[in-house]
Amino acid sequence: MEIDILTIFPGMFSGVMSESILGRAQEKGILTVRVHDIRDFAAGKHRVVDDYPFGGGPGMVMKPEPIAAAVHHALECRESAESGESRVILTTPAGRPFTQDVAKEFAACEHLVILCGHYEGIDERVATLVTEEISIGDYVLTGGELPAMVIVDAAARLLPDALGDEASAAGDSFWDGLLDYPHYTRPRQWRELEVPEVLISGDHEKIRQWRRARSLERTQRRRPDLLAKAELSAEDLEILRTLAP
Repeated sequence: MEIDILTIFPGMFSGVMSESILGRAQEKGILTVRVHDIRDFAAGKHRVVDDYPFGGGPGMVMKPEPIAAAVHHALECRESAESGESRVILTTPAGRPFTQDVAKEFAACEHLVILCGHYEGIDERVATLVTEEISIGDYVLTGGELPAMVIVDAAARLLPDALGDEASAAGDSFWDGLLDYPHYTRPRQWRELEVPEVLISGDHEKIRQWRRARSLERTQRRRPDLLAKAELSAEDLEILRTLAP
């Protein structure tokens, strides 16, 4: 998988993209991340990437010319010879909500170009270059750099061989529409709190049932809205009936 990130603050990505799972995925050759400075594609001595908005108002707007040049450059950087399309993503509060399903969708792509907005936004005409717009939540951030990091991390960890244990991703929260079950490790007793007996019983079926019940219970208590969209089995529905107040 190849990902090109377009930003005016490339330094924000140096640590994030080189550590942990993202760093290991690149070392293994299953992920390539390239970060491009949009200012490098701006004309003039001062490499200006923003200007005052037409119609007046506060703030500055990112100019279309350097962004278009950066997008075209990123598309040309693609190394894979596969036939899959490149998808150009703009991070914006107006975009489609980013979910685990969208992360799975992106993980199946061969090439992503992520455009990070800044200031008051990007010239609307740039939308003609964008495949889709993505929002990571209903709040305002300083720029699109943090959303880009979230998208890359969520998608890359789903790549084959990105994780040490492939089952780890399948057990994550939101993988099947539910929150994850509680986790425990050594010591067995900590501050008078004990690890649930079932987890040290050695009975794998009882452990599976306990974990599924705790996942459903946690989702029902903390995010009941997720249950309405989750695909539940007959066993799940029976567990929920026993959990009902």
